[in-house]
Amino acid sequence: MANIKLFESKKIRSVWNEEKQKWYFSVIDVIEVLTESNRPRKYWSDLKKKLFSEGFEQLSEKIGQLKLESEDGKRYLTDVADAETLMRLIQSIPSPKAEPFKRWLAKVGYERLEEIENPEIAQKRMREIYKAKAHSPVRDGIFIERRLTNINQSPVGTE
Repeated sequence: MANIKLFESKKIRSVWNEEKQKWYFSVIDVIEVLTESNRPRKYWSDLKKKLFSEGFEQLSEKIGQLKLESEDGKRYLTDVADAETLMRLIQSIPSPKAEPFKRWLAKVGYERLEEIENPEIAQKRMREIYKAKAHSPVRDGIFIERRLTNINQSPVGTE
């Protein structure tokens, strides 16, 4: 079970889809962690019905099924979702453990709206991200400026 993510020491099974270049996560595992339900499959079944009744019809298009290894070592078809769909599902889970994710999503959404209104905010955030990734404090300013210059000069779709 090499593709395991841990959340509060609980396992979230995941798989990388090379064709789509995305990670997919076990919906049941996430629900079990966030709800602490002893019947996560039932919880997921009820949540799907609720989401359909609220107009989230495209759910079936966004949820896939992949064979993931279970604790007994066998592989079973399991509902999986990419990160975007998973975040949408988390928004629908009424649980104290889901609240930090919901607050984070609200914060990120608000920050992106601010950046659309004022692109200088996005540029400042990008500089901070690159500064955090720089390997050496001596070269971080040079690295950041070169990287940003390179992005600004790259033809659309190549960076």
